Amino acid sequence: MAFQVYNFENNDDVKIVAQTGQFKVIQWDRDLSVSPDSAQTAYFCAKMDVRRRQLVADLDGSVGVTLQAGAMQWTVGSVRATTGVKGVGDLVGKMFRGAVSQDSAIKPEYTGVGKLVCEPTWNHILLLDTSQWGNSVVLNDGLFLACDSTLRHELQRRSNLSSAMAGNEGLFNLRIDGCGTIALEAPCPEQEVVYVDLDRDELKVDGNYALAWTSGLEFTVERSGKTLMGSAVSGEGLVNVYRGTGRVMLAPMQAATRCNTYAPAPTD
Repeated sequence: MAFQVYNFENNDDVKIVAQTGQFKVIQWDRDLSVSPDSAQTAYFCAKMDVRRRQLVADLDGSVGVTLQAGAMQWTVGSVRATTGVKGVGDLVGKMFRGAVSQDSAIKPEYTGVGKLVCEPTWNHILLLDTSQWGNSVVLNDGLFLACDSTLRHELQRRSNLSSAMAGNEGLFNLRIDGCGTIALEAPCPEQEVVYVDLDRDELKVDGNYALAWTSGLEFTVERSGKTLMGSAVSGEGLVNVYRGTGRVMLAPMQAATRCNTYAPAPTD
């Protein structure tokens, strides 16, 4: 490659916190782009590990990147962006997936040789290796950030219509199939993520805490008790149930509470 990038990944304030496949996550440990009015806020943010993070992909020409629309900050090298649409049928399918989920209908694909850098975000970026999820993983709405372009995007339907209506979370979730890496924009760091592996068992969750789960699990919304009276007495009401054999990734806070705004880019 003919380009060189200075004062980015080798900046004293930058640390690589995760790396899988062609993706890496960098973190800005100090925020020097502050004013006297915002310095106090920046100081306490750093103490609580509220920092800017960016997803970086080093493209070698073999595998591209599918990215959430609007997430790209800059590219360098021979990097080309396409819509990723492979025909009318593919366009209709992408539009439908976008309509029933919180993800963008058209996700651009970046191919070539070079570097792709995403917008900074205050959220945490988690990298998933699909081989640890049976090469088929279902994502909670709004968490998708990027993935290898060789991965296929499908819709996973709830086990029954009544469970979707009862849980008020929609009938479909985004499912990603194939062997590769997925980047999620999550409300919690990897250190706080809880993994539950099920072997012909069931997991009940009171709330929208699941970030991802293997597609082979049956996902329904059910009463916490066997009867309406039992559910009312327990105070729990409806719970999300994951049943079968597979893995569930849980966050300590609901995914809907995450910050959806991007952080301003460093100016130093």
